[in-house]
Amino acid sequence: MTGGSIWMIGDVQGCCAPLEQLLSHPDISSEPDARFWFAGDLINRGPQSLASLRRIIAMGDRAISVLGNHDLHLLAAAAGVRKPSKSDTIDEILDAPDADELIDWLRFRPLAHFEHEHLLVHAGVLAKWDVAKTLALAGEVEAMLRGPNWQKALQKMYGNEPTQWKDGHTGGKRLRVIINALTRMRLCTPRGHMEFNTKVAPGAWPAGLVPWFDVKGRQTRDVTVVFGHWSTLGLLVRPDVICLDTGCVWGGELTAMRLQDRKLVQIKCSQFRDPLVEK
Repeated sequence: MTGGSIWMIGDVQGCCAPLEQLLSHPDISSEPDARFWFAGDLINRGPQSLASLRRIIAMGDRAISVLGNHDLHLLAAAAGVRKPSKSDTIDEILDAPDADELIDWLRFRPLAHFEHEHLLVHAGVLAKWDVAKTLALAGEVEAMLRGPNWQKALQKMYGNEPTQWKDGHTGGKRLRVIINALTRMRLCTPRGHMEFNTKVAPGAWPAGLVPWFDVKGRQTRDVTVVFGHWSTLGLLVRPDVICLDTGCVWGGELTAMRLQDRKLVQIKCSQFRDPLVEK
């Protein structure tokens, strides 16, 4: 590799104070040329969604962030497709004087990024997709979000069906499979069909379900897939997958890992949300 280090960072979810601590850590702040990969869910549930979004935007080209399900939820709320819920902390973004600019910045983020044999997504990659397929399908959604009719297109985003990929999918079905895989998926059947009803700790899922990254024949095993989204899974480091969501908003830690040598920096976070209450 050439150039500065790359620090990969898990779900921030509006926890700006821990993010500032993380970026100020000596191991990170001592590298002025470092770049940062954010695994999505920059905002929501934490107490400082607007500040978190502004902080990452201010990093300019040094930061790459893929879209997470909470980021897409904000776009849907801005489009009038969904109303914020009581547990959301996105109103301050929607009410900001420069809300349109903030929303435009977010909708121009990628859903997948590939560099140095590392594939960054928010949630996962279907077993049938190799890197090229993943980037191409992510690009279809990116083009939709950046287009003039993005608000209308988001109306087709919600729903758990179809649960599997078929090249013949079109319209809303195609959009949902791509978005659900890249931003919501955790568990699959052994055949690689997505399952969204089970929300349990690792190892406690019913028989017949496996983590998406353990589906046999997964086409991205030859690279390292970096993701967040799965706070109950927590930190997972394998040659083929790295999970960086360590539950910052739930009172866990905000985690950064240096791509080059797997050096770890973690910041302990206050508990802003109670997972027992919000199951």
